[in-house]
Amino acid sequence: MPRGDRRPRPGRAGEAAAGLKADGVAVETFAADLSDPAARERLAEAHGGADILVNNAGAIPGGGLLDFDMARWSEAWALKVMGYIHLTQLFLRRMKDRGDGVIVNVIGAAGRSPRYDYVCGGTGNAALMAFTGAVGAQSPKWGVRVFAVNPAMTRTDRSVTLSKARAKARFGDENRWEEMLAGSPFGRLIEPAEIANAVAFLSSPACGYVSGATLDVDGGGAFS
Repeated sequence: MPRGDRRPRPGRAGEAAAGLKADGVAVETFAADLSDPAARERLAEAHGGADILVNNAGAIPGGGLLDFDMARWSEAWALKVMGYIHLTQLFLRRMKDRGDGVIVNVIGAAGRSPRYDYVCGGTGNAALMAFTGAVGAQSPKWGVRVFAVNPAMTRTDRSVTLSKARAKARFGDENRWEEMLAGSPFGRLIEPAEIANAVAFLSSPACGYVSGATLDVDGGGAFS
């Protein structure tokens, strides 16, 4: 979403829910602004019995350090960084009580390969990787697994927005954004379904000994 526009999009969620229901899957939706701590608490209260929590957000804008004031930096971290941490805390507490559960943090390859033109996002991602490792090392004692998946550039509207910001920082012209995608592994971007498949597999009993780890899904190309 554009900066400053974090309103829930129930229409988009409704379309996805309709498709799942057509396949016979029971679906419940909860539209909320998860940059708001009170909304996170309402979500945990409504769905705290979930077996698996997947934290997945991408609200941190591109740009260099001198492009941000501290208010904007804090705003950028409110959803993805603090949102992940708070939701993990809320759901982990419930999972610990029942001795079972999985928490997945979808973070981003910029945490391993930081770059100046995405300094706010890369720093946030690195923090979430450290957070996941620390919590995921403790949580097996409670029967809970916590791990992360690091996608590189994925085929979404957001990838275009970030590429434009990087092109403006590098060339002074956001219209050269396609040049920022040159050299992608396999000659293409990651498809969203490939990230979803990795999350589903790692969350399954087939990967029951995975906790604290971060899987890079980057085609071997890191964040280049």
